[in-house]
Amino acid sequence: MDFFLLPLLLLFPFANGAYNVVNYGAKGDGETDSTRAFLSAWSSACGSTKPATIYVPAGRYLIKKATFGGPCRNNKISFKIDGTLIATTNYAVYGKENWLLFTGVKGVSITGGTLDGKGAGLWACKAAQKNCPDGAKSLTFNNCQDITIDGLKSINSQLYHIGFNGCRNVNVRGVQLVAPDDSPNTDGIHVQLSTGVTIINTGIKTGDDCISIGPGTRNLWVERVACGPGHGISIGSLAKDLKEEGVSNVTVKSAVFTGTDNGLRIKSWGRVSNGFVRDVNFLNAVMVNVKNPIIIDQNYCPRNENCPGEHSGVKISGVRYENIKGTSATKVAVKFDCSKANPCNAIGLQDVKLTYQNQRAASSCKNARGASRGLVEPPSCL
Repeated sequence: MDFFLLPLLLLFPFANGAYNVVNYGAKGDGETDSTRAFLSAWSSACGSTKPATIYVPAGRYLIKKATFGGPCRNNKISFKIDGTLIATTNYAVYGKENWLLFTGVKGVSITGGTLDGKGAGLWACKAAQKNCPDGAKSLTFNNCQDITIDGLKSINSQLYHIGFNGCRNVNVRGVQLVAPDDSPNTDGIHVQLSTGVTIINTGIKTGDDCISIGPGTRNLWVERVACGPGHGISIGSLAKDLKEEGVSNVTVKSAVFTGTDNGLRIKSWGRVSNGFVRDVNFLNAVMVNVKNPIIIDQNYCPRNENCPGEHSGVKISGVRYENIKGTSATKVAVKFDCSKANPCNAIGLQDVKLTYQNQRAASSCKNARGASRGLVEPPSCL
């Protein structure tokens, strides 16, 4: 190596084809607003005709609100983060929006780093039932393609940690998402209107769903996820709207749930909808003191508003539970509460063993049709 280049590489990692946010004015002191510096680095990388890297050195960088928009002139932009990005506690800045938003981009990857959503003050406001701002989702991708998130940590999100809306070909791996179990609406990862999303080797401790799967999700693969505390992995809530895209081809494999409110859940409002759920595989899950290890709830109607007496229009079929084992925190470990107007069809149970306080647990079925194979405990009520 040319020794005249060595000092440059030490001072500015990834100097060749890279954009160091410090060079654009960012300061890692945790106090200086570095929003403009990050956006300027993005503008340079997005405008490059060659693959580009945006480098964030060690330090704490305050970003109030940033949108990284496309399309870009190249389809390979990497964020290499060695530092921590910090949200502002002036929650009114966000409205009903996002903190860090990527929209219309292709080929973006984020590696390493920490996002600190600074949500504690907002949660306290909501707990006190004051007139509070809504807060922001920490990291959102709208209408993006070929996205990779590897080794990122997100803590104390105000709302969702990570969201994908209208995206294709997404890979999330080695991510850690953390918020207290009493923090409201802090879903770990939310997916909707997206196809080809893979989530693997991820740990999620939060106050809402570890992973929430919304309308229009297709070809989702979730594997080796540790969930808890939280509300489990949920398909839904569905049937929020009359015209709603369905959910299909979902696999959740080798997940571990510890102390969660739910394990594997499908949830829809008890009202009319043209939505559906089909071709879902829940495989090789471990439950540790989970309140509802296996649950389909098609009579969701919080506060009994906007749906009393209605039946869910969501059609659920082809849902398989195989090799689900562990302990339930409640007597009823398997609960299928399906729609009277649209019963659940082709539900399959195979090699299920769930106990309650070292005793046999119970199953509950309403409007559910299917079959069981192998050892199934509690005994199937299908």
